[in-house]
Amino acid sequence: MGSFGYGTRRGPFAAYFLVALAGAVVGGLLVGAILLSAVDRRMAALPQAPGPEGEAGSADRAPTEDAAPPSLGGPTSIVAAIARDVGPSVVKISTLRERVFYNFFFERMVQREEGLGSGVIFDPRGYVLTNYHVIEKATQIGVVLSDGREFTARVVGGDYYTDLAVLQVKGDSLPVARLGDSDALQVGGLAVAIGNPFGFDHTVTAGVISALGRSLPLDEEQGIYLENLIQTDAPINPGNSGGALVDETGAVVGINTAIIPQAQGIGFAIPIKTARKIASEIIEYGKVRRPWIGITQVWAITPEVARDYRLPVDSGLAVVSYVRQSPAAAAGLRRSDIILSAGGKRLRTIADLREAVNSAGIGGRLDLEVYRDGRVVKVTVTVGEAP
Repeated sequence: MGSFGYGTRRGPFAAYFLVALAGAVVGGLLVGAILLSAVDRRMAALPQAPGPEGEAGSADRAPTEDAAPPSLGGPTSIVAAIARDVGPSVVKISTLRERVFYNFFFERMVQREEGLGSGVIFDPRGYVLTNYHVIEKATQIGVVLSDGREFTARVVGGDYYTDLAVLQVKGDSLPVARLGDSDALQVGGLAVAIGNPFGFDHTVTAGVISALGRSLPLDEEQGIYLENLIQTDAPINPGNSGGALVDETGAVVGINTAIIPQAQGIGFAIPIKTARKIASEIIEYGKVRRPWIGITQVWAITPEVARDYRLPVDSGLAVVSYVRQSPAAAAGLRRSDIILSAGGKRLRTIADLREAVNSAGIGGRLDLEVYRDGRVVKVTVTVGEAP
C-alpha cells in the first residue's frame, strides 16, 4: 500500500514536468531558428571574396579532391627544386695532408690529417671550383658525387689571395651547375647553400642575401683581404667551404667560403663573377697572373701618425720592405720612402696602391710621387708579374 500510495502521489507531478520540458524544448528550437535566420541574413549581406574563377567565396562551393595544397609553388617547393637540380653538381671533397714533426728522441714522424670540404662542377670537362684553403698542402684529394661515384682529383691550380682553386676529375655524364650573375643580386633575395658540413653529405640550407660588398681579412699586416663578398644568413658550417650559393633561379651565384664563428647567421661567399674569372686564369695558365711591383710591407701614414712623428706629410704609404729583385727596386725605391700618390691618385691604404698597380697591369708603367729627404720626387715603375 505504501508503494501504491507513493505512485499515486508522483503521477500528476511527472505529467506536469514532461509538459513543461516539452514546452521548453519547442521554445528553444523556435528561438534558435529565429537567431540562425538573423545570422544568415547578416552573413549574406557581407561582401564575399572572389573565388579562383571570379565567383562568390568558397563557402557555398563544395570542396574537391583535386584541390592543390597551399604550399604548392611556395618557397619550400622552390628550395626543393633547387636542391634537386643543383644538388648533383655539388661534390664532397676529401683531403689527406701529411705533417712532419720530430718526437722527444728526434725521430722523424709523419702525422696524417684528413679534411673535408665541398666543390661545384662548373664545366663538362670535369673542372671543379672550390676554396684554396680546402685543398691547400693536400697530398691526396678525392671527389665524391651525389650518385656515389668517386674520383681522384688533379689540382689544376689555386690562388691564396682569392681563396679559390680548380680541380679536375675524369668521368662521363658529369652533372654541371649553371652559373649566374652575381652582379644582379639584391639584398633580401633567396639564398640556398648546398654543401657537406661536418661530413653530412649534400646538406641544403636556405636564407637570404644579407648584404653585398663585404670584406674579410686574410692577412691584415700585408693588407690582404677577401673583397666584395656576399653575406648570407643561410647556415654555413665547416665542410660547406667550396660549396654552392644558389639564387631563386637555380643559378650558382657564389662559392661559400667563410663564417664568423662567434655569430649566428653570418656567412660569406665569393661572387661567381670573381670565381669565374679566377678559374679561367687558372685553367689557361695554371695560376692567376697578377701585376706586381715587389713592395712587401708598408706603413700607412695618418694625421695622427704624422703628428706623433713630426712628419711633413699627413698621408701616404711609407715603404718598410721590398723584394731586392723587383720592379720597385729597379725603379730606385728605397726604404723609408713615403709614396704619396700612384697613377695620379692619393694613397691612404695598401688597397689604394694595389688598385693602382692592378690598373696599370702587367707591363704597364706606373708613376709614383714619393716624399724623400725633405722633397717630393717622381719615380716610374714598370709593373711586372708576381712570381
